[in-house]
Amino acid sequence: MQFTQTGIDGAWVIDPSPHLDDRGYFQRVWCSQEFAAHDIDFVPVQANMGLSRIKGTLRGMHFQDASAPEIKLVRCTRGSIYDVVLDRRPDSPTYGRWFGTELSATNGRALLVPALCAHGYQTLEDESEIHYLTSAFYTPSAERGLRFDDPVFAIRWPMPATALSVNDRGWPLTVRPEAQER
Repeated sequence: MQFTQTGIDGAWVIDPSPHLDDRGYFQRVWCSQEFAAHDIDFVPVQANMGLSRIKGTLRGMHFQDASAPEIKLVRCTRGSIYDVVLDRRPDSPTYGRWFGTELSATNGRALLVPALCAHGYQTLEDESEIHYLTSAFYTPSAERGLRFDDPVFAIRWPMPATALSVNDRGWPLTVRPEAQER
């Protein structure tokens, strides 16, 4: 596996190193030794899958709060997505920055999303499927989100959103500290 830092503290792009032959390929998609060699403390406890039927579907920006923080290792297993991590940790040197990359069934790439960072993705093809591992169990009471179109963070999505959940439309916009009433 090839590990590439993203510019977001603790977020990594992980590209596979497939073993190819005339039958196809075989590749590792997670290895505790390789993660440890890059000082990444990630032990999966849950695996999730999701399917988005329509190109342009946008899901995010989601995270679990400090009561149940989770690291995610996200991979696209069918179709392709534009996957985004947003650093929303106030004490992080990369606070407010975001990084996006294409994950596809063809490239086999994964994105490691650090705990307390927001995560979201947009499908680039119909019938796109994701699979991701998490370091914590899903805790509904800890679920939080940010608007995908929050002007404070100005994420540049590849296309207009064609489908959004009610929850994703309803996350509040970020209020800059200087704009808050005193």
